[in-house]
Amino acid sequence: MTTQTTPQKPSGTPAAPATGLIGIPPHLARALATGGGLLTVLSTFLAWTWTTAFPGNLTVYGYPGGLQVLVLIGGALTTLLGLASYGVKGVRRLTPADADPAVRFAALGTFATTWYTVLALSYQLGGLVNLEPGGWIAAVTTLLTLLGALALPYRKPQPDPLDPDSTSWERVRHRLAHAGQSVKAAFAAPAPRPAPALPSYAEILIIVGIMALALTVFTYGIGTEYDELFVGFLITAGLGFAALHKAGLIAHASQITARHQNITICGAFVAAALFPFTQTDDQYATIGVYILIFATVALGLNIVVGLAGLLDLGYVAFLGVGAYAASLVSGSPSSPLDLHLPFWATVLVGAAASLVFGVLIGAPTLRLRGDYLAIVTLGFGEIFRITVNNLDGTSGPDVTNGSNGISSIPNLKIFGWDLGAEHTVAGFTIGRFANYFFLMLLITAVVVLVFRRSGDSRIGRAWVAIREDETAALAMGINGFRVKLIAFAVGASLAGLAGTVQAHVTYTVTPEQYLFAGTIPPNSAFLLAAVVLGGMGTIGGPLIGAALLFLIPNKLQFLGDYQLFAFGLALILLMRFRPEGLIPNRRRQLEFHEDADAPAVLGKTGA
Repeated sequence: MTTQTTPQKPSGTPAAPATGLIGIPPHLARALATGGGLLTVLSTFLAWTWTTAFPGNLTVYGYPGGLQVLVLIGGALTTLLGLASYGVKGVRRLTPADADPAVRFAALGTFATTWYTVLALSYQLGGLVNLEPGGWIAAVTTLLTLLGALALPYRKPQPDPLDPDSTSWERVRHRLAHAGQSVKAAFAAPAPRPAPALPSYAEILIIVGIMALALTVFTYGIGTEYDELFVGFLITAGLGFAALHKAGLIAHASQITARHQNITICGAFVAAALFPFTQTDDQYATIGVYILIFATVALGLNIVVGLAGLLDLGYVAFLGVGAYAASLVSGSPSSPLDLHLPFWATVLVGAAASLVFGVLIGAPTLRLRGDYLAIVTLGFGEIFRITVNNLDGTSGPDVTNGSNGISSIPNLKIFGWDLGAEHTVAGFTIGRFANYFFLMLLITAVVVLVFRRSGDSRIGRAWVAIREDETAALAMGINGFRVKLIAFAVGASLAGLAGTVQAHVTYTVTPEQYLFAGTIPPNSAFLLAAVVLGGMGTIGGPLIGAALLFLIPNKLQFLGDYQLFAFGLALILLMRFRPEGLIPNRRRQLEFHEDADAPAVLGKTGA
């Protein structure tokens, strides 16, 4: 007698059939997403309102303006990714990883920007009655596009085995966790295939295109003329970047730039040098030079935090030491020292002063670890601010003029070139802040060179060893105290180098500029956030993180009391969905994504 047994499902059985979040057939969902993206593009050529009271002039037929341009870009990206999901020849190259997750993010970004515009129109103009047919068409088509994108198939994860003896509360938690995995998988993309090696000239052209795109995006973002346009820019840029990441284009671009790292760095500096020539006045060049100062200091902090793993909460004090040292020898009438040193000597004084303070503070404190070291550095930052505030001739000797600071700092002159005067170069008028922008760009290049050379050196490998496991590094013969002191001194001197330029850019140096936290950077909290959010241990991470953290608070001032709330919420979301940073170091990326396959060769520390 033969006993029939029910075949058991083998452990290696593939996941359940692909389904979407919405019960629409995949072929219909793909057509809805692609066609909706195309209709969204067409809707931007129609008038969305009848009055020019809303900024951007959305009343013109046949010519998109203001927020319509962002919707046009989002709709075009959704259409291209939708065609790639069909496997259209040529367009399929846009999605080396997977098209469906990319379509979801592109559709979500277009929907969010469109509906934000429609709601802002209705709120400012007094109701939906102020919408023209173009606005209604855009709202409906983006909604249908999003529904189609959400209905695209995804791989449903297999549930974890549930313990039959578990309690009811554990079963509820299990179901909630599995539901979260399902939603997360809907927006997930498989790992992209390795980028095929192209001819060198083709890859260099791709790098040039990447730099041109980055310059265009940065120039557009920094030059937004009104608040609504900047909010729409953040939505489109953020979700558009996520769509390109899910498509695998970001990973392929990273592989190409890694093969030509020197060309990429040189191209980035050339693109940055072109920025002042895109401006007609100093309005946005002013923000540009402050971003470079902030970014340079953040890159110096990245040596201390990103490479050596030392949590420094008072790093902005080294920026202040360099700024005060430079202002005292700058020839300012409010300086008690009757000195007016040339530029090169001022730079050396500022960097040397910060270096000395870094050694003096680090020598007695770097034997501490973790939270204890963070508390000590935080105390140093506050001691510096209080000390320069008290050196006013009343509470102490008259050195820094107390809370009034050192004012009327003269402009720098380099080889007879007055950075405070306008100059005409090739028909372009270069103003004061543009001159300082080029100077800070040169200093940033020096800091990048120091970071790369030190990160790839023997001392850089010792920093990484201390960061990963100090006990193991000490057991292998590394002098932990000496290595950490070098990191502290190098980081402090780089901050002082940037501080010398900051003193001359702002004309005045006061204690209130060097707080631990505040609404406007640079301060210690924003500097640390720039390093962590940008990507610890990398070159591009702190530069991009500093640019975002300086630009966003300046543009969100219209929120008033809710500015820090919105900013903090954005940081929480970024840390939740990309904890390794915008440009992660590969080692840290593997730490946060343990289920990811390890690359064959880890990138360099300073990549």
